[in-house]
Amino acid sequence: MPKIEIRNVYKIFGRNPAVALAMLNAGATKDEVLAREGSIVGLADVSLAIEAGEIFVIMGLSGSGKSTLIRHINRLVEATSGSIFVDGEDVVALSTAELRNYRRRKVSMVFQSFGLMPHQTVIQNVAYGLALRGTPRRERQEIAARWMETVGLVGYENKYPSALSGGMRQRVGLARALAADTDVILMDEPFSALDPIIRAEMQDQLLVLQRDLKKTIVFVTHDLDEAVRVGSRIAILNAGQVAQVGTPHDIFASPADAYVERFVQRYLDRGALLQAQPLEASKERQHTGSLRSVR
Repeated sequence: MPKIEIRNVYKIFGRNPAVALAMLNAGATKDEVLAREGSIVGLADVSLAIEAGEIFVIMGLSGSGKSTLIRHINRLVEATSGSIFVDGEDVVALSTAELRNYRRRKVSMVFQSFGLMPHQTVIQNVAYGLALRGTPRRERQEIAARWMETVGLVGYENKYPSALSGGMRQRVGLARALAADTDVILMDEPFSALDPIIRAEMQDQLLVLQRDLKKTIVFVTHDLDEAVRVGSRIAILNAGQVAQVGTPHDIFASPADAYVERFVQRYLDRGALLQAQPLEASKERQHTGSLRSVR
């Protein structure tokens, strides 16, 4: 059984989602729903199965529905229709109390905008999920300190987020998710705001950690380079629908449609450019080789 199973999920933003949903089921397009009802189709009949212990990447252009989809897994966004199962339990059907417990113990999230609380110190931010769970103060401080050391934040325990660089803030967000020790970690474009070198370092650190932790990670990005580097499998969304799901090799070898092919072609064109510049190509090969050894 998959760790996470998303079944026929629709998300419609607007005043009459039921009417818009009926239109879609009758064969209307996203544009026709918008023109007639003024409703925006965020997701349309999305079904995915995510296995335990894999890094599953959801990617697409802006507006494709990738961030909307990942937020359905912890119900930060409510589905208009469909089901989402985690360990066989339908998250959509959870009561308020059950949802609260699910968010505290089953799933954690790393946000693109860091999501840190400015009035709390770094170690308080890292330990926040444990505090909500009721973990005794001394124990949660010890757990937070251990994960801070793991991600390279020793010495910053009593600093506030405003004193940190973007890369360091993202390390705090990662440490907070790891300290919560949930089976599932959701990562919504976590590295997109970082400089390229720091971004690559964070990707490498994630891969090293995953080798030992084997968490189920759902990772959102708009960047195919990043998707290929970190993903076991990739789902490409287009206008709220799944265009293709597969390993990086599957997607490069057999793009499902013209939309996916454009992503692939851009990546291949970039590779051709690097081959035309021997020094840069050599660096790329060295970097790729070191990454594979980490994985």
